[in-house]
Formats: sequence, C-alpha cells, structure tokens
Amino acid sequence: MVGGSDGQAPPDGTELKRRRKSPRLAAARAEEAEAEAEAEAAAEPGPGGALEGSSSIYFLQENPIKEKEEAYDSNEPEKPAGHQSNIYTPLKERKATFLEKNQEHHPTTSQSRSKFRDQPSIGKQSQPLAKNAGESQSGFHKSWTLLLVLLMSVALLYVLWSGMPSLLDATLSSRDTQILQAFRARMKKLKNTYQSQDPNLWKRTHVFLEKHLNASHLHLEPAILLFTAGQEAEKALKCLSNEIADAFAFSQNATTIKINGADKAILDSDIVKLEVDNELSSGFREGKKVAVVHRFELLPAGSTLIFYKYCDHENAAFKDVALLLTVLLDEQSLRKSLTLPEVEEKVRDFLWAKFTSSDVPSSYNSMDTDKLSGLWSRISHLVLPVWPEKGLPVEGCT
Repeated sequence: MVGGSDGQAPPDGTELKRRRKSPRLAAARAEEAEAEAEAEAAAEPGPGGALEGSSSIYFLQENPIKEKEEAYDSNEPEKPAGHQSNIYTPLKERKATFLEKNQEHHPTTSQSRSKFRDQPSIGKQSQPLAKNAGESQSGFHKSWTLLLVLLMSVALLYVLWSGMPSLLDATLSSRDTQILQAFRARMKKLKNTYQSQDPNLWKRTHVFLEKHLNASHLHLEPAILLFTAGQEAEKALKCLSNEIADAFAFSQNATTIKINGADKAILDSDIVKLEVDNELSSGFREGKKVAVVHRFELLPAGSTLIFYKYCDHENAAFKDVALLLTVLLDEQSLRKSLTLPEVEEKVRDFLWAKFTSSDVPSSYNSMDTDKLSGLWSRISHLVLPVWPEKGLPVEGCT
C-alpha cells in the first residue's frame, strides 16, 4: 500500500468507485488538484512569482478535460480538513477572478436582461418613425390616386368633347332629314293637285328651296323666287305661290307672311314702304321662315326699294328665309313654248314699263332706271311661269 505525503490512508475501492462515477466529485477533485498546485507554487515562489501562479490558472482553465481525466485516475489520499480550508480560501478568490474575466469576454445574464429591457424603449422610439413613414406612404398613395382620377377625368372630357361635333352633326342630319321629308311630301301632294304646271317648275323649286332647308349649308343669302302668269292664270298664280310657301313653312313648324300689293296700290309710297318693312321684320323675328308678296307690280314704285334690304346678295337682313314674289302680266296668257330666259325678259320689260313710266315724277321716292336695275338683280334669282289650272274652286284654292 502506498501512503500519501501526509500519512493519510488512501480511500478504499468503493469510495474510489463512487467518486469516479459522480461528476460533482470529479469536479471537486479537479479543483482540489488545482488548489494543491497553486499552494505549492505559493510555498515556493519562483522567479515569475505571482505571474507563474496566474499562468497556471489560465492553463488549468484551458484544459479542464485533462484535469478531469487525471482526477479520475488519481489515487492520492484526501488532505486534512485544516489543510483544505487553507486551499479553498484562494479557490474562492480564483472563482471571483474567473467570473470577472468572463464578464469581460461575454455579457452576463443581467446585461442581457438590461438589453432586453432596452428593446421596448427602442421599439417605442421607432414607433413614431414607423408612424411617420406610414403617413407619408399613405399620403403618397392618395396623391397618386388623385392624379389618376384627374387624368381619367381629362381623358373622359376629351372623348366627350371630340364626340360632340359628330353627335351634333348626327342630330342636325336627323332634323334636316325630317324637314326635307315633310317638304317633299307636301310638294308631292301639290304636284298631284296642280297637274298642268311645267315640270321645270317643280324641279327647280324643289332644288332651290331644299338647298335652303338644309341647315348644314351656310346661308349667305335668302331664297328669292318670282312666279309670273298671264291674266288667265291669276287664280292659279295666287294659290300655287301660297301653297309652296306654306309647304316651306310647314316643314319647319313655322307660318307664312302674306302681303297683298293690291291692298297697298293707292297708298303713299313712303307709308307702304314702312308697312312692308314692319311686316317682314316683325314676322321674321317671330320665327316665320317665308313671305309671299302678291301682285308685286301693284306696289308703289318707290316702296319696292325696301326689298334691297331683304333680297340683297350679301347684306340681307335675314338670310335663312325665303321670299316668293308674284307678278301678273297684262297679257291674257303666256305661251308654253316660251323658254325660261324669255319669260324672265318679259317680266323685266313689264316692270320697267310699270315703275319707270313718264307719268311718275322723278324723285327720291320714285323708281328710275338705275334703281330698278339694282332691284331686278336682287329679285330675279329664279323666274318661273305658272299656267292656268282647271278644277280650282271659285272660292279658295283647294
């Protein structure tokens, strides 16, 4: 049996086996061995002194596995109790030193806890920043939404505005179609009633008046027609001119202005001029679209100068209207063999003789050759003859 350095008996087999199996015992034996080594170093200080002791401590810390193995294999006897108290005293100091060094390299649990305590405060500080970021992002989305709505509104307005002319044209086209259809229906009926008339009368009247009924065409001047007839066709002249004028007005939901020259033949020229002016102006302002002046040749010569105002090519007072004039010649009848230029020349010569007779004194209110030439150029756009009709009633026209 081998004895220890202090004469103490070694532990028996059972005790040794228990120590080997217990991890705590192994750790305690390692610490005892470490304490013994330090005690010996302290008892015999070397040249390094405390430095050697400290280096042995680091060595023991760096090799804990080796110490445990040596502790399991060691057969040294236990030290006396008094000697152990001297050993464990520096052991406590070494543990404190070990903990301080670990605090330098690794954060302690308290530091970790303090860090976790600080995290809510950091989160609280970041909350206003997140809130501001959310508000700015929300404002950004609102701005984009507003801009998108604005662009869509502009695009919609552009589409509507660009489509307005076509829509307006379609509406006007539909209205023009209705007006033309109504006018053609009335004219067809008149053609069936007045079957003795020249086909040129219907054709030219249709074309001339329909052009004026089309609202899509710019009206630069009024439509002027002059119907003439011999004495035998007086009734047909009056009735047909009235019927054509009413057809023109009816298609536009309007009425006709009617002036009878025979009723004004004996009146003063200035008075007649003023009356004709008032009747035409007031009627056209009220929305009437056509006027018929019967027996134009019976008006006082000077009063006819008022038609400069209403029949001018460029400066007519009303351009979207029609005026129908009738002239009853002194001749009993007009030959149907006459051409339209010959009929026009016959009417012109008749008015020249009627308005510039030597019996009429030359004055401002009277008609002279120059004034008549100007008037004739304005009222002779289209001169058409009217033939007598059979079957017309004695009273009225149809």
